[in-house]
Amino acid sequence: MTQDGVIVGLDIGTTMVKVVVAQSENGRFNVIATGSAPGAGLRRGVIVDINQTAEAISQAVSQAAAKANIEINEVVVGLPANHVDIQTVTGLVSIENQNKQITNQDVVNVTHQALDSLSVQDQTVVEFLPNEFIVDGFDGIKDPTDMIGVRLEVQGLAYLAPSKVVDTMKTAVKKAGLQMQSLVLAPIALAPAFLNDAEQDFGAILIDLAGGQSTASVVHDHKVKYMTVDYEGGIQVTKDISTVLGISVDEAESVKKKYGSADPYQASAKQQFYVNAVGLTEKKAVDEQYLSEIMAARYDQIFDRLDQQLQAIGAEELPGGFLITGGNAATPGVLAKAQEHFGSNVQVAQPTQIGLRHPSFARALAYASHQAFQSNLALEIKAVLMGQQVEEAAKDQASHYHLVDDGETDVIEAQGEEGVYLDPAEKKPGVFSRVKSTLASLFAEPDDNE
Repeated sequence: MTQDGVIVGLDIGTTMVKVVVAQSENGRFNVIATGSAPGAGLRRGVIVDINQTAEAISQAVSQAAAKANIEINEVVVGLPANHVDIQTVTGLVSIENQNKQITNQDVVNVTHQALDSLSVQDQTVVEFLPNEFIVDGFDGIKDPTDMIGVRLEVQGLAYLAPSKVVDTMKTAVKKAGLQMQSLVLAPIALAPAFLNDAEQDFGAILIDLAGGQSTASVVHDHKVKYMTVDYEGGIQVTKDISTVLGISVDEAESVKKKYGSADPYQASAKQQFYVNAVGLTEKKAVDEQYLSEIMAARYDQIFDRLDQQLQAIGAEELPGGFLITGGNAATPGVLAKAQEHFGSNVQVAQPTQIGLRHPSFARALAYASHQAFQSNLALEIKAVLMGQQVEEAAKDQASHYHLVDDGETDVIEAQGEEGVYLDPAEKKPGVFSRVKSTLASLFAEPDDNE
């Protein structure tokens, strides 16, 4: 069986690679198979060993292909929010055809013109979301195709990621024997998959608890307006358990899944389990409440840091509240722990499809559904972006970025006007103040005629 009519979402995570195979036809979207494999070659969402990552991708895709009884050649790949920059852009073109009817090519032209106005260095535009099109001064237009006019403008948000991150991901997918049908920014795909129309419109916050990192994204007016990444996730929780209890990382992961909770109030000091602690000849007894206290300490740190960033931009008052997803959203007690930090308006989201009711598949599912329900306009814009990425890769074979592994923290270095920056622990000078100064326009309510 071929891949015709089938969309495959690929989530390349630090701890796991997840695949969702779905069939989309006549507005119906059905999951027909899934695949997974242990993550390899990544640290905190960034590929550091392309060959290992390609092998993990190949294993997960092969598993899904066997279940679905199809041959998988193309995948929709998700990109994490690491170091993604959001910029407002505008474009303007004249309508050249004689009858002055706006065509798909005019939309392509104005998109190119808008993106060409960007000042980028070692960055790749991965998403462009129009706020509005303007035809001969008439604004608030969502799709100008077939309208009559002599001048077409577009205003929107461009999302730029480090070129090295994009290029290594594409290379890993290619080495796995696959073609990249589309590249989608994770929060942009997750928002429509798990937030309803009102939540996306009036504003909500998505928190993605992954293995290697945790991401908070602010969604407003159906667009992702802000993203912040904390470089800790499920891996750090596991390592804490390993260190405190003196057990192997594998055993720590096992006890976390079997007995763990992020909320000590939901755990019992009377319930015990036994572990193989280093240096002891007999197994060591540990109670579930003590285990929960270890886990809660790390989740408190993650939520505290995300909370500080969100409070700084005033996003916590958005009426849609918080929605938590990602593999670690399934940890018992996470909802209660999150409510301690963010208030009662917090929910845990997970896929509802039969056989796919676990948050760890949320991203892969979101990538597939995002591709399935794209409008013709969005597909045209995405084709422009994918074409530009191919051109940029051909122009710049030698990247200015290199990954430095100091044994503790991943640092992406960029040799530019401001020297070395984009360290997870030390952001580029001026970035946060610049974000705060532009948030007023990003969160501004649309005009009445929009």
